[in-house]
Amino acid sequence: MIIFNRNRRLRTTQAIRDLIRETTLTTDDFMLPIFISEGKNIKKAISSMPGIYRHSLDLTIKEVKELWSLGIKAVNIYVKVDDKLKDNTGKEAWNPDGLMQQTIKAIKDTVPEMVVMPDVALDPYSIYGHDGIVENNEILNDETVDALVKMSLSHAAAGADFIAPSDMMDGRVAAIREALEENGFQNVGIMSYAAKYASSFYGPFRDALDSAPGFGDKKTYQMDFCNAREAINETLRDIDEGADIVMVKPGQAYLDIVARLYEIVDVPISVYQVSGEYAMIKAAAQNGWLDNDKAIIESLTCIKRSGASLISTYFAKEAAKLLNG
Repeated sequence: MIIFNRNRRLRTTQAIRDLIRETTLTTDDFMLPIFISEGKNIKKAISSMPGIYRHSLDLTIKEVKELWSLGIKAVNIYVKVDDKLKDNTGKEAWNPDGLMQQTIKAIKDTVPEMVVMPDVALDPYSIYGHDGIVENNEILNDETVDALVKMSLSHAAAGADFIAPSDMMDGRVAAIREALEENGFQNVGIMSYAAKYASSFYGPFRDALDSAPGFGDKKTYQMDFCNAREAINETLRDIDEGADIVMVKPGQAYLDIVARLYEIVDVPISVYQVSGEYAMIKAAAQNGWLDNDKAIIESLTCIKRSGASLISTYFAKEAAKLLNG
């Protein structure tokens, strides 16, 4: 038997495989989500996310310096707000002296080149744990957008490079873009959580920030995981409204959405490998069911292969160390 086309010829040695590799993962692909808490010298372990901590601002600065030395060039910031500062308006979210605003300033003062993308949503500030203002158990869209605009302007004034609205309210990208333009922040970008699904994979994140919804769920604003065309529609609308980068969240189980978007949009696509995805790999590795290091690199490479330009992942620091050798 003569076989003219033997695909295995291109897999014969590691050198050949390296030469023809289609997708290459580097530290330039990563953004690390970081959790901030009030106080000093605080490093609080998040039990459902082994190896991930909630840091006070002083320790966050040390962490950011290490991230930069590893080649990680972006951070996505989330703050744990004291319960006494929570209400149904979210007003602490645009406090110029708030924890988020202090964190943005401190990071930019310490590592000016670090790309800072603070989260924009009301759930950490809400007594109800929802991403918006609540009235009669309904999340109000337009009133919430007004609050998100104030929050975004405060982030821009503090020095944020990108505004990252994760709330999924209708029209918020256009409102934020208009406000940024009118207030002299033309160079501040928007990374929109354009296709954010109502997912069971967010559980550990809500442990990290104590932001689980106090009633019901988030399915009236986050997307139904059964839908794909809806994600295309949401993303195209956000681009029309001025989004510079669009995000798909979660990651691993939604790479079909990433691949479809990659074929039709011209802006960079970000993918969030969320807390539940992180926790599953860590739990399996701790039980000896898979190789931790290999699973990290494979999972991140697959996300990039699907079309992601940027991966927000809790593995960023660990992956950078693996890639740097």
